[in-house]
Amino acid sequence: MLMLKPIWLTLMGILLLLGTTACVSGSAEPSMPASADSSGNEPRIVSTTVAITEIMDALELDLVGIPTSSKELPERYKDSTPVGNPMSPDLERIRSLHPTDVLSVTTLQYDLEPKFAGAGITSDFLNLQSVSDMQQTIRRLGEKYGRAEQAAAVTGQIDARLAEIKQQVKGKRQPTVLILLGVPGSYLVATEHSFIGDLVKQSGGINIVQGEKVEYLASNTEYLQQANPDIILRAAHGMSEEVVKMFDQEFQQNDIWKHFNAVKNGRVYDLEERLFGTTANLAVGEALDELTGMMYPEIRKSSE
Repeated sequence: MLMLKPIWLTLMGILLLLGTTACVSGSAEPSMPASADSSGNEPRIVSTTVAITEIMDALELDLVGIPTSSKELPERYKDSTPVGNPMSPDLERIRSLHPTDVLSVTTLQYDLEPKFAGAGITSDFLNLQSVSDMQQTIRRLGEKYGRAEQAAAVTGQIDARLAEIKQQVKGKRQPTVLILLGVPGSYLVATEHSFIGDLVKQSGGINIVQGEKVEYLASNTEYLQQANPDIILRAAHGMSEEVVKMFDQEFQQNDIWKHFNAVKNGRVYDLEERLFGTTANLAVGEALDELTGMMYPEIRKSSE
């Protein structure tokens, strides 16, 4: 049987860089001082990804450094120093800010941890690979920086939305789902361990790729066609318009796609990059709403 091949960890970092999710505008009100460390000094925190910056804003924490991004960042950080893109932050600029904590994500830990250590920078790699991972991370940050109340409010809202989704899909037939993650020039298959794969699971769907340990795999259309999913989700990252065109061309020119039930039944959906990134983010509620409507059209119709 034709099998799917795992992708190198470095490519995961590229996907994070290309798929950095947009950030909703934060409050312009000044935050309360974070808890001081053992020396009595307030923490000087640098965030290197947009998703982390979102979370820190929700926790009402100040940042001395933020990622360089074309995405909209919270107003709270309008005077913070840009420190470069998530995959290759500017180490000298970060050092010049004299940070106590530099925050990245576990997806990039393999590549970045030795670089930070070599530059004498204290780093913390946050796990945002799933909704529950993000919630646990938010609670940990809340405890660390004296923001337990804010953390409880954020995670509580997510819990409430997950409970609503679970109730909405209860007793309904679980659709089988194929998730394609596109980057300029190629595409991968997302497993249940990816963020989008986790959203599918939370929404009651069944990922056709089971039993894998990695987040993304190389695509093998013959193997995928044998699974014949009810739904195909296409997530375009990086240059989104270019990737969507690539997907359209692939589906038109590769004859095998017309044999998929999802294609025959018009159940191929393009996911919005802002909501469906490569790591979890605070737009999870809106993402779940969109995804549930795709997987269960009757729910979307009843809410309109």
